[in-house]
Amino acid sequence: MSEPNDTLDNPERRRVVRAGALGLAAAVVGPAVNAGAPPAPLTQPREEQLLRRIAFGSCADQDKPQPIWDAIIESQPDLFIFLGDNIYGDTRDMSVLAAKYAQLAANAGFRKLREHTPVLATWDDHDFGENDAGGDYPMREESRRLFCDFWGEPAASPRRTRDGIYTAVTIGPPGKRLQILLPDLRFNRTATVRVDLPGRSYEDWARASAAAGREVPGYYLPNPAHDATMLGEPQWRWLEQTLGEAADLRLFASSLQVLADRSGWEAWINFGRDHQRLIDVLRRSRAEGFFCISGDIHYAELSRLDLNVPYPLWDLTSSGLTEVWPLRTPNANRVSEVLREQNFGLIDIDWAQGPRIALQARDVSGRVRIEHVLDASELRARG
Repeated sequence: MSEPNDTLDNPERRRVVRAGALGLAAAVVGPAVNAGAPPAPLTQPREEQLLRRIAFGSCADQDKPQPIWDAIIESQPDLFIFLGDNIYGDTRDMSVLAAKYAQLAANAGFRKLREHTPVLATWDDHDFGENDAGGDYPMREESRRLFCDFWGEPAASPRRTRDGIYTAVTIGPPGKRLQILLPDLRFNRTATVRVDLPGRSYEDWARASAAAGREVPGYYLPNPAHDATMLGEPQWRWLEQTLGEAADLRLFASSLQVLADRSGWEAWINFGRDHQRLIDVLRRSRAEGFFCISGDIHYAELSRLDLNVPYPLWDLTSSGLTEVWPLRTPNANRVSEVLREQNFGLIDIDWAQGPRIALQARDVSGRVRIEHVLDASELRARG
């Protein structure tokens, strides 16, 4: 593990960088935080804005204390990315969902973040509408409208009308352009497959496994159907086209873990064709500088995949802002300790050094608990 970059941790340097980033706030998300208010108009991101520090997180229950905002704000990010489960809606009643967005809006820590930091957001199942929900959720259009209103998407935003809220932005001057991709893993997702344990419940089996000191996978299996998908064809076409655009680094901000292997919970690996297709798209598009962040799982870890890929792929998972999962779960691609405490993710980009990317998971006090440093030369096709 490498130590954090001294330049990026210098308080005065951080102040100057953050001041420059405030101009991006209106570009990425409008000032309205009341889900019942009309959407705030957005301006386009300034293409020359340089992003050096990005914080991210997921899984924030609006009914629970959220002290972690203090540490996030203290880290002075240039941008914050919500990876989903930004509220725990879990309803088909849109008035209930709107009320829960209003609770988030009223949270003092969230309000302070919004005053100083631009925000990007995608959703996962709980803010989409129901636990582990997919394309069969009957209120997906109504939920989409609330999401777009809350996060200030303009009336003409494609996120309001196409087959999901997926989007991408590219920010930075030539030679320092960061492409941020936010796929939608809910709107078109086909059915999941759940394990069958004849004669006993999953809960009983999990308790027995944990008591015996074993790792405890979740209850989902890979869906073997050829047409099983999380994205759907239009989003796949969008993703391949977007990865073909010019960028120096590419941040894939996924609500679900991209590289974790068989945790048993929701993840890309449960849709094997989509998982392989993502690798194939990277290879065909020759998209370099690609790395992942993810949420959902209620703990933090770092995963790496280096087989059958154009270059090693990395996925820093941060979850959750309020939620913690106590059981040990499997992941054959895990390359770090597992942080089972409230946490957030942080990405430091030193553009003068290659660039160099420091991936961190920090706890509620702001202390670095997981860290790995990547050089951009590692994120290029081999041979």
